[in-house]
Amino acid sequence: MPHEMPLIATIVGGLVLAFVFGAIANRLRLPPLVGYLVAGVLVGPSTPGFMADPELAAELAEIGVILLMFGVGLHFSLKDLLSVRGIAVPGAVAQMALATLLGWGMGVFLGWPMGGALVFGLALSVASTVVLLKALQERRMIETDKGRIAVGWLIVEDLAMVLALVLIPAASSIMGGQSNLHDPLLATVSRWLGMDLGLGGAIGLTLVKVAAFVGLMLVVGRRLIPWFLHWVAYTGSRELFRLGVLAIALGVAFGAAKLFGVSLALGAFFAGMVLSESELSHRAAEESLPLRDAFAVLFFVSVGMMFDPMSIVRNPLPVLATLFIIVIGKSVGAFLIVRVFGRSVRTALTISASLAQIGEFSFILAELGVGLGLLPQEGRDLILGGALLSIVLNPLAFYASERLADRIEARQPRAAAPAPESRAAPDEAVAETKAPAAAVADADEAPKPVATVLSRHTVLVGYGRVGRLVGEGLIARGEPLVVVEDAARQVLALQAAGIEALAGNAAAGEIMAYANLAGAANLVVAIPNAFEAGQVVEQGRRANPGLFILARAHSDAEVEHLKQHGADGVIMGEREIAREMLLQLAGHGPAAAGGDAGPAAAEAPAAEAGAGEQAAAAAPGAAEADDGGARAAG
Repeated sequence: MPHEMPLIATIVGGLVLAFVFGAIANRLRLPPLVGYLVAGVLVGPSTPGFMADPELAAELAEIGVILLMFGVGLHFSLKDLLSVRGIAVPGAVAQMALATLLGWGMGVFLGWPMGGALVFGLALSVASTVVLLKALQERRMIETDKGRIAVGWLIVEDLAMVLALVLIPAASSIMGGQSNLHDPLLATVSRWLGMDLGLGGAIGLTLVKVAAFVGLMLVVGRRLIPWFLHWVAYTGSRELFRLGVLAIALGVAFGAAKLFGVSLALGAFFAGMVLSESELSHRAAEESLPLRDAFAVLFFVSVGMMFDPMSIVRNPLPVLATLFIIVIGKSVGAFLIVRVFGRSVRTALTISASLAQIGEFSFILAELGVGLGLLPQEGRDLILGGALLSIVLNPLAFYASERLADRIEARQPRAAAPAPESRAAPDEAVAETKAPAAAVADADEAPKPVATVLSRHTVLVGYGRVGRLVGEGLIARGEPLVVVEDAARQVLALQAAGIEALAGNAAAGEIMAYANLAGAANLVVAIPNAFEAGQVVEQGRRANPGLFILARAHSDAEVEHLKQHGADGVIMGEREIAREMLLQLAGHGPAAAGGDAGPAAAEAPAAEAGAGEQAAAAAPGAAEADDGGARAAG
């Protein structure tokens, strides 16, 4: 057994310290990523004590980037990408040009060569994939209009960086650096043609390779990848399915980088996007989630490892100027660009906050610039310092953008919403929620929550396959209802149908204050995630000890977990399905021919379901709608 185990030491040291300091940050009401960055600084080469391997940490972090972009691609269709091309393409190009110009000006002011200043500006112009997507996921924005614009913007930036990584080595000799153009395909084409293609050839070849990759994924990958995953699913092995998902994500990303010169992140995104059209996409997203989160943490640890805290003390003014360009310069530019395209103030502020940081591509550009002799060591230190500080400040940027949007909207005259003379009829309300109106489809987000005036009502958390059936049953019976759902468009559709609905994550706690749990009669938790459901149940029991709380589960362990948190009844889908199967079999077995009906067979599952029969009466068909799978929407 070798004594040196740098890979294991890096993973263990990074994850353990990330957990410790992430928990401390959470306790102090700071984003956990602040703790992850601090953990990276502590295991990095700039601080005494245990030192992890920075190169290994960076490679492990790339896996997190691949899985994160693959997950985004699974929820992002080609139609969504094309729908925002009108703002994402020109917006990203204009914002990158502005940020590059500001960074270039700062580099020239510090006396750097023109080429180094240009590399510095480019490094400040591109946002971090991991930071942006983490922020959007935490705020449930990935599938909103703002989220699609931000992701589309990110894809354009990635494509621009792919081009920049080819052009900078090719043009380094012109910019005062060392020539370092080693593209085997370019050299081969040059030999075939018997001439040096130079910079123009490098640009053209890069564009051809990117176009070839995108075309291959949209034409061949769109058929091959879903077929492959379906074939694996038919084997019946969950282990093989999980392995197949990882093989697709990592294999396509690596192949795209090696064969086409496309970034790992972009390759993984397209792999997820072509798989998104398959009905197995939800399951694929779930199978990659645990590894995705773990390796995303290692990304933040690797960022912290590269940062020297003393650089802030040695060069405070340049560090602050770099941070100003990243957080203020880029944000103001993005805000103005989005407003020029006619988007709302809230959307512009959200995009601005999303881009107010830099990350992995910035580090790659910094290393490339230093290696080519273009960028001085001081420039790389400023990029690393600006990255770490901007990542720490990014949650504050989102908080400030939301508060500023609230103030601006409060000052603007708002057209009074037409109050319906009477509540929509049950059938009409159900129809409305199933088919959102055109106005709903164009909305950015649900309006701010308003506290309900209802009492003795039912609070329904989650309006997916199960929650919808429960809600429709309650509406049909004319019972007062408040729905809490984190999908903004679903909330808008419910409100358009005259149903009180609140947009937000019920597990977070803030949104439930508007639902008047203290005055409610029932709380139905229809979300499939038992961890979040337990938090919601605990909130309900704390707010109203007399509240009747009903939840759903997928295993005996989840049933016990929810009951321990205060649920009066827990419905387990598998039990209800088994009970219904036995009831239907009773009409086709020996009993139907005149034999004994065998009541014990049917009674056992019914008794096991316990409080589940109360919910079956309240929402007929809810149990049948639940397929027992953990991926059912809430």
